[in-house]
Amino acid sequence: MDIAQTLALTMGVAWASGINLYAAVFMLGFMGSTGNIELPPDLQLLSDPMVMLAAGFMYCVEFFADKVPGVDTGWDGIHTFIRIPAGAILAAGAVGEVGAGAQLAAALAGGTLATGSHLTKAGSRVIINTSPEPVSNWFASVGEDVAVIAGLWTALTHPVLFLVLLGLFILLMIWLLPKIWRGIRKVFGYLVNLFGSKDTGTETDQSAAGSESRK
Repeated sequence: MDIAQTLALTMGVAWASGINLYAAVFMLGFMGSTGNIELPPDLQLLSDPMVMLAAGFMYCVEFFADKVPGVDTGWDGIHTFIRIPAGAILAAGAVGEVGAGAQLAAALAGGTLATGSHLTKAGSRVIINTSPEPVSNWFASVGEDVAVIAGLWTALTHPVLFLVLLGLFILLMIWLLPKIWRGIRKVFGYLVNLFGSKDTGTETDQSAAGSESRK
């Protein structure tokens, strides 16, 4: 691989891992096992049938969990501790046998990118879940799956184009994350006020009932 291909694969697997780790692992393993691409030595394990089977099974589980409002947010919360370190590990493996320094740099950059893409996905889902209908969740989930598959295919076949698109995504992410954070604060603020008012109402009713009983 030349520099552009190596960089595109390194950043591509990290970016994709933050959105849908299992789809990324399965796609890389499938393309490697079918001879469509030659994976770096440290990523050739992804072509192992057991790894592909596990990734395919977990992708099916995530496919359905990711389309249920509320469940998708819980799933994303759990996967904060899975997608980010996996993105760093895959990015380090994607640079090949260049050296320990390059692998560490790739792990740091990959972990950061995986964190950004994961937070963008998970945060936007919290806001989407405020919609009463489930259709928006389905469209968002399918769109993410398509983006991961198309993005990795572009990274592997048109690395320069992918790097340009990734740069645009990073700019969009920098602009979008503060807005998503403000939206999440509003959602949780509304929930705190909602349940707080219910608790206050319950305490008032109990106090009134106590007063009546004393009479």
